Amino acid sequence: MKHGKMRNLSWQMYLLVVVIYIAIIQLGGLLIGAGIENDTDSSFPTVEVMMREAIIPIALSVLFGALVASWLGWWGEILTDRRPVQRWVRLVPIAMLIAAVIAIDYANLADQAVGLVLSLLLLVVLVGIGEELMFRGIGVVSFRRDGFKEGRVALYTSLIFGLVHVTNAITTGPQAIAQAIVVSLAGYFLYLSRRVGGGLLLPVVVHSTWDLGLISPELGPDPRAYLGAAVPVLALVGLGVLVIRRRRRIEPADENVTRGEPAPEPAI
Repeated sequence: MKHGKMRNLSWQMYLLVVVIYIAIIQLGGLLIGAGIENDTDSSFPTVEVMMREAIIPIALSVLFGALVASWLGWWGEILTDRRPVQRWVRLVPIAMLIAAVIAIDYANLADQAVGLVLSLLLLVVLVGIGEELMFRGIGVVSFRRDGFKEGRVALYTSLIFGLVHVTNAITTGPQAIAQAIVVSLAGYFLYLSRRVGGGLLLPVVVHSTWDLGLISPELGPDPRAYLGAAVPVLALVGLGVLVIRRRRRIEPADENVTRGEPAPEPAI
C-alpha cells in the first residue's frame, strides 16, 4: 500500500524512538530536578518539585513525540482508527473510567493548595497525551505499517509500554517491576479503548483519569494510604478475566472473515 509522502518507521527504529523518549523523561527529571530537597515520603510534595521533576520533562517528551509524528506525516493514522470492535468491548473504557473516578482521593485533593492540585491535573493530562501518542499512536501505526497482524500489534505495543516503566526503578526501586506488569495489562485495555473510540482521544481521557486516581492519594507532603486505590487493580483483574474469556470475539465477525485475521490477543 502506498502512503504518499509519508515516511516509514520500522518497528526496530520505533524502539530507538522509545529509548530517546524515555531518556528525555528520566534524564530530564534528574537534571532539571537536581538540587531540589524533598524530605517527605511524597513524590509530589510541592508545585516546584512536580514542575521540575515531572511536568517539564514530560512536556518535553510530548513535544518530542509530536515532532516525530509530524516528521513521519502520520497524524491522520495516529489520531483516527477505522478498525471497529464488537459492542461488548465498550465495557473496557467504561470500567476503567468508573474505577479511576472511584479511586480519586477527593479528601486529600481538598486538603491541598489549589496550585498543587492544578499542577497535578496538568501532569496527568500531559502523561495521557504523551504516552498515548507514543504507544497507542506512533507504536500502533509503526507495527501496523510493518505488516503485523492486529493481535500482534496490540500485544507488542502493550509489552513495550510496560517494559519502559521498568525505568521507574531509578526513583521507585524494585516495585517498578510489578508496576511494569500491571502497566502492560493496562496498555492492552488502552489499545482497546483506541479501537472503541475510533482514535486517540478516548485512550488519552481514560489514561489521564486513571493516573489522576492513582496519584491523588500521594499528592502533598503527607501522602496516606487510601482504600480506593485498590479499585483500579480490581478493575484490571476483572477486565483481564473478561477479555481472556471473550478474546476471540473482539473483532466483528464479518471483519474476521473478510480480512482473514484472528482476534487481537490479550497482552497477558
